[in-house]
Amino acid sequence: MLIPKLALRNLLGAGLRTWLNVIVLSLSFFVIVWTQGIYKGMGERAADAMTEVELGGGQYWHENYDPYDPLTLQDAHGKVTGQLRALVDKGLATPVLVVQGTIYPGGRMRNVLLKGIDPSQMIVSLPSRFLQEEGEELSVLIGSRMAKNTGLKKGDSTTLRWRDINGTFDAIDARIVQVMRTSVQTVDTGQLWLPLKRLQEMTGMPGEATLVVVDQKFESPGLIAGWVFKNLDYLLSDLRAMVQSKKVGATFLYVLLLFFAMLAIFNTQVLSIFRRRKEMGTLMAIGLARSKIIQLFTLEGAMHAVLAAVLAAIYGFPLLWYFAVKGWAMPEVVDTMGFALGEKLYSTYSAGLVVGTTFLVLMVTTIVSFLPTRKIAKLKPTDALRGKLS
Repeated sequence: MLIPKLALRNLLGAGLRTWLNVIVLSLSFFVIVWTQGIYKGMGERAADAMTEVELGGGQYWHENYDPYDPLTLQDAHGKVTGQLRALVDKGLATPVLVVQGTIYPGGRMRNVLLKGIDPSQMIVSLPSRFLQEEGEELSVLIGSRMAKNTGLKKGDSTTLRWRDINGTFDAIDARIVQVMRTSVQTVDTGQLWLPLKRLQEMTGMPGEATLVVVDQKFESPGLIAGWVFKNLDYLLSDLRAMVQSKKVGATFLYVLLLFFAMLAIFNTQVLSIFRRRKEMGTLMAIGLARSKIIQLFTLEGAMHAVLAAVLAAIYGFPLLWYFAVKGWAMPEVVDTMGFALGEKLYSTYSAGLVVGTTFLVLMVTTIVSFLPTRKIAKLKPTDALRGKLS
């Protein structure tokens, strides 16, 4: 216990120099944990929102369907029969028909995707119940972003044009029955939601769909001819890749902060060894082995990380708790970045993240603290007592 006690006494005795290093290192602790928590929370909440509103427990796609190629939509539809029909009848799935269309809000032309869904479905939390039709009027559900971009609001009517299965164009006046507010942009921007049966009648595709969303409790997808099952790992892969790219970009900040902190500790160690030559000579003269002196100076440097972790916990825990519970209000411009973030971003922290960050900083600090002490191995007690470094 002699070496740790002596190391702690020397470290605290250095005064301001020690605390400046500790403050810089604690900032590295805090920034790494905070940003990792931000990205983790962003990914988890975006994935949860997309699962609840759009993806369900996975989707069966028509074999010709490609969401990144609108030219495939003309042929990307098929009859919902057999196993798929049984899932729908049991309330374990809901079909969605996707068709290209055009609307004319305020006399302007705008290309959109027309998506038909069963108004009574309970698979996803999309507010499809508003699509219950009364009479011959076509009911349409849009998102708040779509409403903002087109100038449409609840109760407005607009002309809707589409092309049926035979390539014939037709048009009808549609009324906006509800404007939904959702963080999931992929069910909002450039899209109109219609009653499924009505869209099937309009396009001449009775009983057909482009994709079928299954319930989150559905765990055993089987092979169905003409349809391809896409699980959540596949459907969320783009989101996870985007979050991962953000994490990689943040690594530069981590490295920069750690570099400054390690540079300060390295310089402190070099200066300490230079100024404490006589002390090292005295310790060796009274019989303390060189390895013990190396341990002493290395431990002094490593204790910077311990003190930094304590300091970061003192001021960092309240801040991390605030971001995890109260959230971080997002500026309006973030709403167009492609993430399902919502109005606030909540952080998510885990014990593994905190422990891993602490271990990383402690390990790097120990290595940097050890490097300057190698010179002590060649130091002669007589030279050290005279204030020389051999």
